[in-house]
Amino acid sequence: MDQTFSAELFEWRGPAPFYWLVVPEDVCEYVRVEAGRATYGWGVVPVSVRIGMTEWETSLLPREGGYVLPLKKMVRHQERISEGQSVAVALQVASRGGRAANGTGSTM
Repeated sequence: MDQTFSAELFEWRGPAPFYWLVVPEDVCEYVRVEAGRATYGWGVVPVSVRIGMTEWETSLLPREGGYVLPLKKMVRHQERISEGQSVAVALQVASRGGRAANGTGSTM
């Protein structure tokens, strides 16, 4: 993993409630540099993430000039993370690996 950081878990009660971590500005700079080779468009950037012993792929979403990392229920339960808790994260921008924006097929 290329970057590590800690952030406080918060719930956003939008149309689809979810839990998020705000990516710190220094890590956002890394993401912006790497995003060109990986992004699906719309500002969404695919990443590989590790929290504790749990590793998975997801996408960062743009928010207020930076990025937020969604935290799946499965990860929260496996790692016993609750709202307001500070979470240590390892993160790496992930290549599309030949996938198109919808996650299937070729990017060509």
